[in-house]
Amino acid sequence: MEIATIARPYTEALFRVAKKEDLSEWAILVQQLAELGAHEDVQRMASNPKLTKAQVTYTLLSLVKSSENKEELRNFIEVLVENDRINLLPEIGVQFQELKNASEGIADAKIVSAFPMDDGQLQEALRDLEKRFSVKLRATEVTVDNSLIGGIIVTVGDEVLDLSVRAKLQNMYETLVS
Repeated sequence: MEIATIARPYTEALFRVAKKEDLSEWAILVQQLAELGAHEDVQRMASNPKLTKAQVTYTLLSLVKSSENKEELRNFIEVLVENDRINLLPEIGVQFQELKNASEGIADAKIVSAFPMDDGQLQEALRDLEKRFSVKLRATEVTVDNSLIGGIIVTVGDEVLDLSVRAKLQNMYETLVS
């Protein structure tokens, strides 16, 4: 079974709890958990047969900042530890952010540009792209790829918009050859 499918019910349960409280605070906690879960040492510790489930839970909680007085967080980690699902934390982090974005009407955008963009150019590009995607966008990753020649490639979820000169030249070439 795919890891995203296994992580989904955990994510949805946690998101329901977070919505009843402070969603932004929970997003920070979930991001911390995702980073911890991706760490090789944490994975090794969680699968160490010499440690009890309670010790693993305690250790994970102690590594999360601002987790005091979060009974729901402790319960969530206990369930993951009990079911040997600490490896799901990175995927839970991704899915939680997607649910949060959807509830706020926002989508994450990854932008690849032919040239470095200053903040003003990035904001202008985001405004134009928001019209095309019909959603508020937040640039989570902006990289430069000189091979584009000019323009940008934008990825929002599983949708890719290629506005690069390289793509336009490729389309022209294919039209001329056919």
